[in-house]
Amino acid sequence: MTGNTPTVVEAKRLGLTFETGDGPVQALSDVDLSIGKGEFVSFIGPSGCGKTTFLRVIADLEQPTAGTISVNGMSPREARENRAYGYVFQAAALFPWRTIDRNVALPLEIMGISKAERGERIRRTMDLVNLTGFEKKYPWQLSGGMQQRASIARALAFDADLLLMDEPFGALDEIVRDHLNEQLLELWARTEKTICFVTHSIPEAVYLSTRIVVMSPRPGRVTDVIDSTLPRERPLDIRETPEFLAIAARVRDGLRAGHSYEE
Repeated sequence: MTGNTPTVVEAKRLGLTFETGDGPVQALSDVDLSIGKGEFVSFIGPSGCGKTTFLRVIADLEQPTAGTISVNGMSPREARENRAYGYVFQAAALFPWRTIDRNVALPLEIMGISKAERGERIRRTMDLVNLTGFEKKYPWQLSGGMQQRASIARALAFDADLLLMDEPFGALDEIVRDHLNEQLLELWARTEKTICFVTHSIPEAVYLSTRIVVMSPRPGRVTDVIDSTLPRERPLDIRETPEFLAIAARVRDGLRAGHSYEE
């Protein structure tokens, strides 16, 4: 991130402790991180390291118990109320009784946007995720990959600058996942959105990101932040290059240093 890039997310000494029946659980500890406008930042680490929790804090779905965080200069609550982000979950979470266009339209309906404007936004976002022609299908008529693209379209529909993605391709097979990774990079290039992306996959993190945030097991801490030296144009076969493999090796070393293989 350069000094001239506006900051979208700023976390300082961020911590979050959950109170449970078995006592307190420290999910995040002393997280310091700045994410600049237009970055693609991936979060990688073992289960329970706080990757998803950090995303949920940005989205005001969890409240930190220490430190501070801002989203576009606002509190997460203000950012949520101003609809400053779109959120893509691990499961597509589409309503089975709604057609794809009506699933995409749902947040727009809640926002009170006119029918004509809804129609234009649906058309535009369906085109962005290559689902034009599937508007009147129901979720059960689409493949898993197409359902996730519909979920991304819904998150894009209200045109927020920040996209939060929590392992959106984790349940898909490798061939579909590769295809959606390519499409996501194209989408990012076309929309210039800021993307925060949670993954367990080292190749996925390296392929997609401008920066990779490596996190340790609970309490979740940032153990390394790796700047990618790969070009913005990334065909899939870039994953066989020495440069790609060197970045992947550094991510793997960071995970090992954080004892991420010890559950």
